[in-house]
Amino acid sequence: MYTYVHTLFLVTGAAHQMSSAAASHVGTRELRANLASHLRTAAAGHTIFITVDGQVVAQLGPVGSGGHPDSIEALIATGLVVAPRRPDRKIEEMAFELPAGLSSDRALREIRGR
Repeated sequence: MYTYVHTLFLVTGAAHQMSSAAASHVGTRELRANLASHLRTAAAGHTIFITVDGQVVAQLGPVGSGGHPDSIEALIATGLVVAPRRPDRKIEEMAFELPAGLSSDRALREIRGR
């Protein structure tokens, strides 16, 4: 089992630190060998990512942890998204004025020229 520490930068630019005790990666062999220990770790509020051939395939954590399975942290941890490389970069806000009664699908079709 190995643990990691890295910083995630959200769109707001605020940093969120995942501690080494908060999440870890465990291979299936290690999981089977020490299942009771990993279950106690999960019950204590920690997340364990289970890997097969180095790829994350499952997540073990406390019931009702409140975290949404598609949270930024979970998506980055599983490799589905990449954390921004330049967290200091500002994103321009875009404002649109839409006529009353215009549906979003119609607005998108007009923007896309369809």
